[in-house]
Amino acid sequence: MSHSDRPVPVPDESSHEFWAAAAQRTLMLARCSRCLKLSHPPDAVCANCGVTDPDFAFSAIDGSGYIRSWTIMRQSFLPGFDDPFVLVDVELRAQQDLRLIGRLIDGVDVPLRLGAPVQTVFEDVAPGVAVPAFALDKESPS
Repeated sequence: MSHSDRPVPVPDESSHEFWAAAAQRTLMLARCSRCLKLSHPPDAVCANCGVTDPDFAFSAIDGSGYIRSWTIMRQSFLPGFDDPFVLVDVELRAQQDLRLIGRLIDGVDVPLRLGAPVQTVFEDVAPGVAVPAFALDKESPS
């Protein structure tokens, strides 16, 4: 599928490292220098400890997790997405309650269940630009 008509992320100062790593097919999330917990997206205040000067540093993480919920998008309002597609809300194994939402690349015809293991994969949306997505982890025990 051609991704030329997909929306392209526009990195800002706080997300630049996330998107640069994604382009290299690495999942990197912000880690608070005070409590050492991961946050996504990083903000002016650490969502975990509440410190107002978290001095976030990006860390590569494994990208495996479990489906917490999902929705089937039967009509996309964004260009470049085939109808229908599945969006999954994933809790990453790297840290309890650390969540990321992305497209499930396995399609809509696969059996889904809460707690199903997934792995982060990356979809190219433009030359040199990739976004995190998820694939069911068929290797992982349920």
